[in-house]
Amino acid sequence: MTDPDTVAETVTETTLDEAGDLVTVFVPARDESGFIGACLGSVRAQDHRNMQIVVVVDGGSRDDTAEQVAAMAAEDPRIELLRNDRGGIPVSLNMAVAAARGRWLVRVDAHSTVPADYVSTAVALLREGEWGGVGGRKDGRGVTPVGRAIAAALASPFGVGGSVYHHGTERQEVDHIPFGAYPTALVRELGGWDENLVANEDFEFDHRVRLAGHKLLFDPAMTISWHSRQTIRDLFLQYRRYGRGKVAVALLHPRSMRPRHLMVPAFVAYLAGALLVALRRPSAGAALVAPYAVAVAAASARTARDLAAGERKYVAPAFLAMHLGWGIGFWQGVGDEAVARLRGGAR
Repeated sequence: MTDPDTVAETVTETTLDEAGDLVTVFVPARDESGFIGACLGSVRAQDHRNMQIVVVVDGGSRDDTAEQVAAMAAEDPRIELLRNDRGGIPVSLNMAVAAARGRWLVRVDAHSTVPADYVSTAVALLREGEWGGVGGRKDGRGVTPVGRAIAAALASPFGVGGSVYHHGTERQEVDHIPFGAYPTALVRELGGWDENLVANEDFEFDHRVRLAGHKLLFDPAMTISWHSRQTIRDLFLQYRRYGRGKVAVALLHPRSMRPRHLMVPAFVAYLAGALLVALRRPSAGAALVAPYAVAVAAASARTARDLAAGERKYVAPAFLAMHLGWGIGFWQGVGDEAVARLRGGAR
């Protein structure tokens, strides 16, 4: 007969071993002087203590990000500083994977902070064995009136469409997770992130995870406090970059495209047509744009309800910046690819 005390000791040891899995938390960073301290502070405060914290600073950084990381590494031996002289987020991510010693990989964005149970929650979900990757809700944070309006717009389905990780409240299987957590062996098996991509490298990687037969989990219990853009111009440029980069991913993986990905580019083309009509018949052009204007007004009113009076006026411009930025960027990406092919091959 098995001794109950022995069984209890074995279970306890196994539980401790599982809970103590080494986790590699990795943070790509470039010009993050104002954010890296808070980011790494939240990582160092995790209740899962057995961590390797790999920070890869882009060689193009022009501030003291690397010096701040080095100072924290002198205090905390879990922190390792790597320098990416080639540049680019995918390169930084792959450098972190190459240096990883942990069984699990958890990416944290340098613009964000995470709660103390973030890593332990991610590891518990990955240990279920059902998920190829897990991620949480990305809650925008603003520090200016415009920034708070932008954060509210980012949490609106009207602004971000089917990006569940911006506004989801229920645990569910998804096609993409933000700043994901993955088994290290799986990331290496898939070859890491595509270093030829300048944007959307995380979506492309998640698509390959799913192609390999694995599922992705969104769990809103994992919350990410993310410092969003603080000006309308910066938001527009961010979404233009996203849209532009989407074309390269679409060419790599045509089946990754969903109808929602084409709605905004189609709408921008529609607006361009309305503008041409308005040049000759202003009233007809206005009529063509009116349904969208009404939709923006209604969504802005809903979204701005919890904002201060001085912040509400920026919600509609934020929606416009997101939609127009993404759509214009997409068509720019199409143009880039067309020019590249005319010159002798795809980029």
